[in-house]
Amino acid sequence: MRILVRTSTYLFAAILTVLLASGCASIRTIADGELGSAKVMSGTRLDIRALRGEGAPTKEFKAAPPSNPILDLPFSFIVDVVMLPLTLAAALFEYAFE
Repeated sequence: MRILVRTSTYLFAAILTVLLASGCASIRTIADGELGSAKVMSGTRLDIRALRGEGAPTKEFKAAPPSNPILDLPFSFIVDVVMLPLTLAAALFEYAFE
């Protein structure tokens, strides 16, 4: 049992290291958000567009996609869901006073 816990801990640490090295799309898009940039579920949307191979998503998101979008996608989804009340309020405020 201890070996399983230790192995899963090392696996989690390795995955987390890879994600931190590549950068989280949600944190990038929220931190670099400007007027007119995508806000709601922006990290997840950026990852999906990068996976599809759509060119130049930086125009809408004002941030570059991560180097490993397939690994970043589940974590970006979690961050986007947690941040949804704030990003939704910011997007609605921006839309109302546009």
